[in-house]
Amino acid sequence: MASLHHPCLETFQRWESGHTATGREATGQSTCRDGTRRSPWESVDGRNTVGFGRADSDHYALYRNYILLLPNMSPNLRKSFMKNWFAVEATPIFAVMGVAVLGAGWYLTRLARGPTVIWTRDNPTPWNDIQPNEGTKLLTVNQHFEKSTMVIKLDSPQPVFSLPGLDVPDEDEDRPANGSSLSTVGSLGLSEIVFGAAALSTIYNKDEHLSSFTPVRTVRLALRYGVNAFDTSAYYGESEIVLGTALKALEVDFPRSAYKLMTKCGRYGSPRSDFDYSPATLRASIQRSLKRLNTTYLDAVYLHDVEFVATQVGPREDGHPTDALKPENLEKYGLADGQESKVWGDGDQLILDGLVELQKMKDEGIVKAIGITGYPLPTLLRLALLVLHTAPYKPLDVLLSYSHLTLQNSAFAEFAPLLRERARVGQLLTASPLNMGLLTPNPPKWHPAPPELKEAVKKVEEACADWDGRMVNIAVGYGYRKAAELSVPMVAGLSNPREVHESMRAWRDLKQSSEKRIAQEQKAFEIFDGYQGWSWASPPDNLL
Repeated sequence: MASLHHPCLETFQRWESGHTATGREATGQSTCRDGTRRSPWESVDGRNTVGFGRADSDHYALYRNYILLLPNMSPNLRKSFMKNWFAVEATPIFAVMGVAVLGAGWYLTRLARGPTVIWTRDNPTPWNDIQPNEGTKLLTVNQHFEKSTMVIKLDSPQPVFSLPGLDVPDEDEDRPANGSSLSTVGSLGLSEIVFGAAALSTIYNKDEHLSSFTPVRTVRLALRYGVNAFDTSAYYGESEIVLGTALKALEVDFPRSAYKLMTKCGRYGSPRSDFDYSPATLRASIQRSLKRLNTTYLDAVYLHDVEFVATQVGPREDGHPTDALKPENLEKYGLADGQESKVWGDGDQLILDGLVELQKMKDEGIVKAIGITGYPLPTLLRLALLVLHTAPYKPLDVLLSYSHLTLQNSAFAEFAPLLRERARVGQLLTASPLNMGLLTPNPPKWHPAPPELKEAVKKVEEACADWDGRMVNIAVGYGYRKAAELSVPMVAGLSNPREVHESMRAWRDLKQSSEKRIAQEQKAFEIFDGYQGWSWASPPDNLL
């Protein structure tokens, strides 16, 4: 083959014979056939072509020419050229590739061992039973997820909270204040105050709070006050796990027979698509709850937030739920005589099928009582009637309504007699006397109340400025008093010992309801005005 002559090749040959530096260190210059002097790291027009990470077209054109000439180079020249090329170009590339490969290997190894970061927005990792001795920790993406994201999916690895040591503080604040004791009400023998364990999650508290002694101290104080029932859910993030860990730590003083556990199943996310009432999923969910709560049975299990699954009957809108009880509206809401057994659609059938599976677990002794929970009172009444009038024609054992026996909305008081007498529900419960945090100085941002109602709450807080305990005390006391009048247990969220003491104080105060307290409540009613007895639409449009 004829010898090829190229100015770049000649430059490299001459430069290589007299210099050993590479990259930007190369300073030797040689003369090409065209009479110019330049290093091999300059383009033909004299511009410097070497720049780490710089995409210079002449730079790459020069190397392209060199690559084309490789077959014509002598072995020594080719070796020298490749050595310089690796130093300038290949080494950084292979270094980056090496880091990427090592990182991927580390990540895959961690996945194989079981993740320690288990709390993400999606968390698609398959089912993995993690044991406490594996040291799994909880890590949140941020400290304040919105409520809509606070759920550990059924097929996700579960966080584990270690049992606290024997040095759990037991000080004056950990002991009940003197006063009257809680009584039990209803067929399930529940204490008048039921511990709302949604507060034992990052829905309402940071993970540092959950990992501290506080949950154990809070649960222990509630038990010492006579609270004998706990309400939680598979939907409440870590709640079941934190509660189960606390109760396990207290089992010497408070054995399983000393309290009742109630949880919910069927909801594993916020949108309707994250509800699953299929028998297999419900059974798997309850089995998981048993493990989380360290128990062999559950005193009550609900289908969670049934309005997301039920066939919509009547308007799905905000407003006053008691309007559904007006004679002219009964048929529109499916509440008229003769409509009780009507299955309005596939959603209703899913609920009936789900309750059949819960009944099987009740027959097996895994569950003691079964029921439903939800927000829209007309829907709860319609479904309770449907269950009673569908084979095997047994009424619901238990039904839970929330945010409808509060200072702002006490509509539950009008539905309770119908649920008991017409639908024959065995045990009614109501929850959230503070209306999911609305009736507090700083309502959560995710709360569905409209701005006008939140502004009214601020005015009520100002009106209660001189009251000991302010609006929260008035609101909790009102909820407890109305619940006592209806003989219905109130589920109240409790995050720390202070809240337990405050709840008990409000409950005891209602026993001696004063004219001043009633007058203060009346001021709140007047401020709420058109929003008194008002409910938001559920499900909301954005979760359908």
